[in-house]
Amino acid sequence: MPRAAFTEGVSDTDPHASLEKVLDEDNLKWVEAQNKVTVDRLGEIRGTKTYERILEALDSKDKIPAAYEIGDKLYNFWQDDQHVQGIWRRASLDSYKSDNVQWETVLDIDALEPPTTGTAKTWVWHGSNLLDDGNFDRCLISLSPGGSDADTTREFCLKSNSFVEGGFEMLEPAKSQVGWRSRDEVLVGTDFDGDGECLTDSGYPRVCRSWKRGTPLSEAKTVFEGEKSDISASQYAYTDHGVAHEFRVRSLTFYTAKYWHRTPANLDKVSAADDDTPFTEVPIQEDAQVSTFGSMALITLRSDWTVSGRTFKQGSLLSCKFSELMASDLSKAQVLFEPTASRSLESETATKNYLVLKVLEDVRSTLVTYRFDGDKFVEHSTGGGIAVGEDVSVQGLNRFSDQDDRVWLWRDGYLRVDALDIGDAATLDKTQQVKTKPGFFNSDGLTVDQHFATSKDGTKIPYFVQRRTDMKFDGSTPTLVDAYGGFEISMTPHYSAGVGIGWLERGGCKVIANVRGGGEYGPSWHQAALKEKRYKAYEDVEAVAADVIKRGISSTEKLAVIGGSNGGLMVGNMITRPVASSLFGAAVCQVPLLDMKRYSHLLAGASWMAEYGDPDTDEWSFLRQHSPYQLLRHDRLGIAEDGEDRVADDKWTCPKVLFTTSTRDDRVHPGHARKMVKALLEDAPADKVPLCLYWENTEGGHGGAADNKQRAYMWALTYAFLAEVLGL
Repeated sequence: MPRAAFTEGVSDTDPHASLEKVLDEDNLKWVEAQNKVTVDRLGEIRGTKTYERILEALDSKDKIPAAYEIGDKLYNFWQDDQHVQGIWRRASLDSYKSDNVQWETVLDIDALEPPTTGTAKTWVWHGSNLLDDGNFDRCLISLSPGGSDADTTREFCLKSNSFVEGGFEMLEPAKSQVGWRSRDEVLVGTDFDGDGECLTDSGYPRVCRSWKRGTPLSEAKTVFEGEKSDISASQYAYTDHGVAHEFRVRSLTFYTAKYWHRTPANLDKVSAADDDTPFTEVPIQEDAQVSTFGSMALITLRSDWTVSGRTFKQGSLLSCKFSELMASDLSKAQVLFEPTASRSLESETATKNYLVLKVLEDVRSTLVTYRFDGDKFVEHSTGGGIAVGEDVSVQGLNRFSDQDDRVWLWRDGYLRVDALDIGDAATLDKTQQVKTKPGFFNSDGLTVDQHFATSKDGTKIPYFVQRRTDMKFDGSTPTLVDAYGGFEISMTPHYSAGVGIGWLERGGCKVIANVRGGGEYGPSWHQAALKEKRYKAYEDVEAVAADVIKRGISSTEKLAVIGGSNGGLMVGNMITRPVASSLFGAAVCQVPLLDMKRYSHLLAGASWMAEYGDPDTDEWSFLRQHSPYQLLRHDRLGIAEDGEDRVADDKWTCPKVLFTTSTRDDRVHPGHARKMVKALLEDAPADKVPLCLYWENTEGGHGGAADNKQRAYMWALTYAFLAEVLGL
């Protein structure tokens, strides 16, 4: 059956499928009732000291305003108690470096007419796309109703600080891709006809059109099409170090793509539809990624690659002339980074003359800088390792990386408050600190350790422990284990006022588990938990929990697990796997995937099949083994499955659990959490589920909250639950 033929909320065997109907009146009443149960149990959150302090930290005017340069001004998006939805503002660099920054408001989101989409009541800033023609006067601004991934786009003038009347605008919220090609042309992908034909099965654009200024969107000309089965397809053009590039990309899966490239005839004078310069397929592996540094190609590998008589290792970063790449000649290619068992490439930042690599070694950061010397990169410097539990990141100061070599260096850590330095990529050891923020919680008497647990197959799993220095190792400390383990995303140290206020300062311990599926050790670490190997990530979490208990840091009745999105899937497994559910006394499951039989038919789910597998094929045989909804109903509760009897697991008891999600989440469907909660409350015997609470925000998108008050509420609610069930 085609994926699109499945209907939301319809199932022959799932009695709770109707909860997938997001805005159904009865379902919203059910949500309201569950929210009330949760608030009645935990008490009114607003007005509590934890809520007020987290909100104060989120709204603090002493936070460091992240900024980038456009023209001769630094631009920053800011939210606080006076600017709930936020303002986009600017200041000079000299003013920014002072203690009294003189900001000029560019756009006040709170002053806009509110959205009228579904339950959305506020706008959420989704960023700006700046026209790169040297005038620094036009951008495309994206705003989302209520925080959904679907957003609106309007052209904005940075000289008049107003939307451009008669300019490019897309006012109907959609998952769109819009980018400048020239001042009078944008390349756009969206649901052009409103019937889904121009979207992929994953709900993202697959048709790209050239839209000229002064014409209606309906007259835009198609320049590129992907397949319905792709994740997305797009065409984009830009100028990098004076060299014009234009790419077409079909994202085949979350990790594979096909690229085509051309040097456009004249971006300013010849439209994409009129340019007859042919595109040529870029000859790289489908799981590799390609970018540019002027006339050079930068290639990141997810698997080993043998070409031109050479073999390049998985996780490497290569550089060669783009013309040589197109000729499949990598005989002269430079290896800018090659991984080891403990070393991986986290990111790279380009400037006018330098390339700065952020390298992780056992989840500790080091910076490696290369200088570009005409036709090759020359290693310039390597910074020292960062202390345990701390981190450093590099960001180009200018919105366009090829303008100059100035950079921001962000430094923080679990117990180290954010600090911002300014410097030159040539001399990263001689930066100047320009901003710090105050500590929002008392870190005196706190420390960070790093340990390694041994997983079931012998793999060493690193984890960080944030704790009191005088903590007793007798298992009495309420401890929260946080993990993600997916999509090659690394969990590196960062300062969290919410964790400090809501947990550490009150005597709790926080554990960050760097489990497989993440990116902490590069592509191989991620691929070790893909698809049929997903269970490895869950065994890793179990190993960390067992090690935490063995060390006397905590004990089952004092130990909780937390995770969101893919991490929510992890938590779902922790409360339904026999081993895990006996290790944890409590759990917090945020914006989760849980029904892996249905996930690929709900919202953006089809785009993640390269990570999890396709449940409509024989891959369901392994997906079934880590699908929490089925594990709960059939393996733990003994409910018949597909006409076959199942036996209940008498030894299983669900840890006390709080589920949180958002009605406006159009990435991970709220039906996952709704159905799981309904099954726990109605299908399970009461003695098997000592406590199951649910809270669904009516705004917020996949982040769960649309503004600081909602964010503070969500986290204060979470810590109130954890404090109650773990006895903090």
